[in-house]
Amino acid sequence: MINNRKSVALTLAVFVSFAVVTAARASEVDELKATVQAMQKSMEQMQTRIAELEQENHKQKKQAAASRAAPPPAAAAEPAAGPASEAAGGGQVVTIAPTAVTIEGRASEIKDRPAMDDQQEAAPRPNDLTLDPKYRGFVPIPNTPVLIKFNAKPRVDFTNDPQNTGNPDRFVTAQIPVDGDFFQGGGNQFNVNAKGSQLSLDVRAPELPGSPRFYYQNDFFGSGGADLNFRVRQLYGQIYNVVLGQTFSVFEDPDAWPDTVDYEGPNSAIFARRPLVRYQWQVAKTWQLNFGLEKPSSEVDTSIDPDAQQVNHAPDSGLNVRWEDSKYGHVQLGAIFRDIGVKGPIVGNQNTFGWGVNLSTSLNVFDRDSMQAQLTYGQGLFRYFNDDFQNNDAAFNSSGNLTAIPAFGAMIGYTHKWTDTLRSTASYGYVHLDNQFSQESNAYHVTQYASMNLVWQIRKRLSLGLEGLYGFKEEKSGADGDAFRIQLGAVYSIFD
Repeated sequence: MINNRKSVALTLAVFVSFAVVTAARASEVDELKATVQAMQKSMEQMQTRIAELEQENHKQKKQAAASRAAPPPAAAAEPAAGPASEAAGGGQVVTIAPTAVTIEGRASEIKDRPAMDDQQEAAPRPNDLTLDPKYRGFVPIPNTPVLIKFNAKPRVDFTNDPQNTGNPDRFVTAQIPVDGDFFQGGGNQFNVNAKGSQLSLDVRAPELPGSPRFYYQNDFFGSGGADLNFRVRQLYGQIYNVVLGQTFSVFEDPDAWPDTVDYEGPNSAIFARRPLVRYQWQVAKTWQLNFGLEKPSSEVDTSIDPDAQQVNHAPDSGLNVRWEDSKYGHVQLGAIFRDIGVKGPIVGNQNTFGWGVNLSTSLNVFDRDSMQAQLTYGQGLFRYFNDDFQNNDAAFNSSGNLTAIPAFGAMIGYTHKWTDTLRSTASYGYVHLDNQFSQESNAYHVTQYASMNLVWQIRKRLSLGLEGLYGFKEEKSGADGDAFRIQLGAVYSIFD
């Protein structure tokens, strides 16, 4: 590009000189020659400055290659504004164009899997690790070491239900009507929504001490009667591996989420975004420890004492240990500990201990496939299940004592890539609660979730997915119901 500029500039100078000399009178020839000489001198000065810039650029690349494998300061990508040059007698200013700088980061051991609803992108990761070491879509902020990326993901979902599923926008097994429910059945129902559309902002400074990061994400599944109700999904800051704000619970594994077209996902998945503080400790290249304190919420079934209020005595506390390998995948073992409280005129002031363990994984199978799985068990942890739409953390036994409800959940998902642009995912989820004496007959007892889809990835940024869904719900009384859904979803991402 620089050689082309030299040739074009020199050609223009000769052309201007020839035209002017031809048209001018003989008495002005000497004056025109002086002008041409001045222009040639200006060109020489500009060529000298270009050579200096080339040397600086070469030096920067050499320094970047010698440093550790981390993204260079964003400030290195700011325009290298050279000094302006004035043509003699012309007053025209020539500015040297900026030099491009390649930004390379440190890749996480975790593989970024394509998904209709990407949970992995938002997850905090220790130090300056990233799923995309090329920082595609990030823009350097001039005169700072900061990179920023704005992304928009407009989405629309078409759903067709042979019967009432209980929720027209998401497939929630906890809301499926059962036998004896007036709203069960009802004939075919069709719906269109764009509530899964997302806006996100990712700000990073990987070369600053502590590798600070700020992440924000919202969708439109908030409460309210409008078609699009604003909801904040993620809003947190991270520095020196300390995470503050709202993001995934340490009990959750966002890298083990199956690729469903349904925005809700499997009933048994551990899915919890909480206001929290957490610390990420990378013990070794493939091993991590995470500790966190999270916002509590004692979800107690107070059917026997409607005036009772839920009481939080302490934050939920959790931890997880992770093993990650870029070849095989990852495994995470998480634990959560809770104090669940209630106070009412009939039940008095009581509290009980809640706990849970969650084993999760995402494994690379063959060259094109992957498998996700979770096993969860505990007492008083239903708040952390994706199917949490009722108060099922604790209830009262036959003696009137507050008791944490035992809960078990299992989930599996398998993704197969048919081609580079076509993939399918099958998923299944199962949840079982051991109901307590005080719970009414319509209390949540067992649910099942199953899905199968085909997703077409068009030009990397547009995804079109067709999915069949089945759900089953059984209540404490034994009454049950099931539901089917056909869903067509489309989501577009500015940056792939």
